[in-house]
Amino acid sequence: MDIRKVQVTGGSSFIITLPKDWIEKLNVKKNDPLGLITQPDGTLLVTKNINDAQVPSVKEFDVTPIDDPAYLFRLLIGAYIAGFTTIKVKAKNRFSPFVRGVVRDFAQMTIGPEVVEETDFTITLKDLLNPMEMPFDNTLKRMYVVVKNMQLDAVVAIETNNLALADDVIARDNDVDRLHWLIARQMNVILKNVNLSRKMNLTTSLVVNTYLISRIVERIGDHAVRMAEIMKGMNGEDIGQDTKKAIRDANSLALAIFDKSIVSFFQSDIVASHQNIESISELGDVCERINTLSMEMGTQLAISLHYIAESIRRSGEYAGDISETVINYLVEEKEA
Repeated sequence: MDIRKVQVTGGSSFIITLPKDWIEKLNVKKNDPLGLITQPDGTLLVTKNINDAQVPSVKEFDVTPIDDPAYLFRLLIGAYIAGFTTIKVKAKNRFSPFVRGVVRDFAQMTIGPEVVEETDFTITLKDLLNPMEMPFDNTLKRMYVVVKNMQLDAVVAIETNNLALADDVIARDNDVDRLHWLIARQMNVILKNVNLSRKMNLTTSLVVNTYLISRIVERIGDHAVRMAEIMKGMNGEDIGQDTKKAIRDANSLALAIFDKSIVSFFQSDIVASHQNIESISELGDVCERINTLSMEMGTQLAISLHYIAESIRRSGEYAGDISETVINYLVEEKEA
């Protein structure tokens, strides 16, 4: 830590010198304006960025040695989440056939990036999204609605043997992923720009905990997909009305826990979060009813039903994790 002593000039002005290395690194000149922001913990932030604009940043990938489409896609997602405003894909020779397809899929599966320049050897994507146009709470609420309906429709598909509905549930997982990636990106952008977090009235704790909750919601969506995929492998075998009712009852309880966890977060209700966690134990008993009924069926069908019961149970437990996250956040931010 560089320690500087406060000096007094003119009898009433307190001054402190700035580190030369910092001045040179940011190319600060005489009479340049600097922003001073008081942090919640009392520290003082000095920044050259005195407006709310996102500082441009560029990430370049040389894809010449890359031959794995999945690897390239993950690199692009990593750059997107990290908050780079411009992503450049380049190669020493003409692109391999898969590269343009990966870049196109990336642009379609993310919110903001668009291809702004393309040649035989380079592709440039630029983020056109203003962070303030996509508030955190709106994105999380949308994620919640999509995942809840995926869970509901997965059970309807099981009850009615509706393969088209199961496929639709699986396809909607892309929407959940892109919303989760957006929240992850917004988190990084806001944490790097204190002016922006102040303008959006967001604390660091709220930003981080919103991301944690979105990660859990994304996992609940994964279990809805898992149920839809299992249903497709059951080949239309009849599971009986009692088993269908048991699945429906278990899913309703899991979704009730999910509902309460999200509501308690947006209402900052620490007591409701605690009560919600206490209700999870009942879900295990309800899910076990599915396993008991499956024992009267063939081995393969019983295994499928066991996995469905497990996914419903895990969805409820993940919702309980949301409530735990809410409690941890509220204890830090507010008086319990």
